[in-house]
Amino acid sequence: MSATTLFTACVLIWGTTWYAITIQLAATSPAVGVALRFSLAAALILAWCATRGAGLRLPRAAHRWVALMGLTNFFVSYLLVYYAERHIVSGLVAVGYSAMPLLNMALMRLFFGTSMSRRVGLGGVLGVSGIGLIFWPEIARLESGTPLAVGATLTACAVLTSGLANMVVARNQAAGIDGWAALGWAMAYGALGTWSFVALSGEAVRIAWSWPFVASWFYLAGLGSALAFGAYFALLRKVGPARSAYVGVMSTVIALFVSTALEGYGWNAATALGIALAVTGNVFALHRSVESRA
Repeated sequence: MSATTLFTACVLIWGTTWYAITIQLAATSPAVGVALRFSLAAALILAWCATRGAGLRLPRAAHRWVALMGLTNFFVSYLLVYYAERHIVSGLVAVGYSAMPLLNMALMRLFFGTSMSRRVGLGGVLGVSGIGLIFWPEIARLESGTPLAVGATLTACAVLTSGLANMVVARNQAAGIDGWAALGWAMAYGALGTWSFVALSGEAVRIAWSWPFVASWFYLAGLGSALAFGAYFALLRKVGPARSAYVGVMSTVIALFVSTALEGYGWNAATALGIALAVTGNVFALHRSVESRA
């Protein structure tokens, strides 16, 4: 499958999960929501592997790295994001994640000695600027104080954890630890970590069951987790962590269109200009790489 197809699939799926997450969080706590999401996603992936006759066993040494990938990506990072949105608007979280191309490029340089591309760097700056401009009206309405500081800190930690998780994925792929079985086990470890957090925190497991909640749960687990992360890790293998992280920028743009259709999001000149900057950064950073590696 080409890099263009993988990139498009990730953007379209994750661009629609923002709305699904709001349904989930209206029915249960952030920790329980994350635990349910990745428990089901892991079960779906491992069951699919079993029905296809694909091996589920991994070398014992590989499990340590798969567990690290799962705990960073599918436990800590997602839990921080879900809790951050209790304190700050989702737009500020989106701005944080729009910096992922720049962060991944810096981390690749730090851990693997990979050269830093000016093209990707400039594209990342345009992406951050565009997403920041889109959500500036919401951010400007925020009042300084403890909730803002807590939310911003949680977001920064979530973004950093996601970047570190991408480094683990890159390391695992280079070592041949890849494929659907590894992804399924990683999500299982992430779910186990989240359920352990729920138990240790003494949080009661309360779920307001409804058909919208069940639909959002299956959508987030099936498409938003199993399918999208499978595509994303394949994209990471093709174009590297810095360029693949631009999915986070463009999925935010798609989320705006979903919000416009389902929540009545109001556009203005800043919205249009921000989208133009984000798309320009996307084309600038990705076009040559995607076409040459597809």
